Amino acid sequence: MKLIRFESLVLGNQGARWGRLEGERIHVTAGMGGELSSETVALGSVRLLAPATHGKIVCVGRNYLGHIREMGHGEALPREPGLFLKGANTLSPSGGSVAYPDWTDNLHFEGELALVIAQTARNLSPVEVSAAVLGYTCAIDLSARDKQQSDLQWFRAKSADGFCPLGPSLVTQFDPTDVRLQTRVGGETRQDARTSSMIFDVTQILTYVTRYVTLERGDVVLTGTPSGVGPLQRGDRIEVEIDGLDILSTTIV
Repeated sequence: MKLIRFESLVLGNQGARWGRLEGERIHVTAGMGGELSSETVALGSVRLLAPATHGKIVCVGRNYLGHIREMGHGEALPREPGLFLKGANTLSPSGGSVAYPDWTDNLHFEGELALVIAQTARNLSPVEVSAAVLGYTCAIDLSARDKQQSDLQWFRAKSADGFCPLGPSLVTQFDPTDVRLQTRVGGETRQDARTSSMIFDVTQILTYVTRYVTLERGDVVLTGTPSGVGPLQRGDRIEVEIDGLDILSTTIV
């Protein structure tokens, strides 16, 4: 099942709504993952939004050995997931654009597998993880590398407006254990890896995070990026494709 968040282009300002996508029709639901209503709308009559509510975005850094190496951190594997936060202001939809900030000259892409939380989650056990996940999607962790070196908490580097393109849909029945992840810039493949190469898998990430932080319904978790990250230029179009999920795209303007 694919869940999307959208707003109508033809019925006036009804705000953000949720629905189940079936072909070219959206079956409107009572909120995120809620019961079906009798209303349907055409996919072509809406604008897609990032498929998450405006909550926390918890990110895992250094979760692929290749990325650890390319960032100059050697061969040592982390003993526990390295976490940081992105603000809700960073969410941006698939098919949209993100402005290249005038305060950085080293903006990088990082394609990632992401998930959205279904229910309040605290101190999850491994067997509770699958029920805590509403669905999976693609994400881009945009990063201002120069500010990442100077920021105390990576505030500008990771949390500028639009720095987390997400979507386009949430897939509810999905096995994240071993799927192919590719990132393309201008049609050229820059990242190509499998999620089985993660140092910490989804179960380990969620059991770890919820020891310290309560995850709420609609929160987002990014699981880390493989090697191949690199700089972006204005006009670049980025695509993240993960087997079994819809392709995320965004343009840097």
